[in-house]
This record gives sequence, structure tokens and C-alpha cells, in this order.
Amino acid sequence: MKGNQMEQMKLFQWINMVSFAVNDIVLYLDTHPMDQEAIAYFNHFREVRMNALKEYENYYGPLTIDTAKPDQKWLWAMQPMPWEGGNC
Repeated sequence: MKGNQMEQMKLFQWINMVSFAVNDIVLYLDTHPMDQEAIAYFNHFREVRMNALKEYENYYGPLTIDTAKPDQKWLWAMQPMPWEGGNC
């Protein structure tokens, strides 16, 4: 695997990990909406996730709708996604 592909895979895996953390805390907050510690955890990892998505988009194109820019080309429609055997 080339160096650039390795870096892309690492970033993709990091996005998956922080996305899992965000999704997991959302489920908890659905039943514990007043838990301030959980809300702080959510806000922290939501920001970490968004920064990682923006970094991925800067190097490899948008990965999710969160960073897609409608005034630019819709790059993900023109290339396979990492889970489809794309550049990772």
C-alpha cells in the first residue's frame, strides 16, 4: 500500500471511530437528555468528527454530506468510496 493510501486509510479509520463515538452518545442522550457530561462529550466528538471530515475532504474529496459543497463538483459520485475499494 502506498504512503498516501495508508494515510487515507488511517484518516478514514479515525473518522469511523469518532463517528461511532458520536452515534453512541446520541443514543445515550436520547434517554438521558439532561446529562451535562454526556452533552460535553457529544459536543467534543462532534467537533473532532467534523474536523476529520473536513481534513479528508481537503485531501481526498467529500466523504459525507457533512462536507460536500453544492457549488463544486460532486466528487463522490465520480469515484468509488473507500468501502467500495476506492483509494484506501
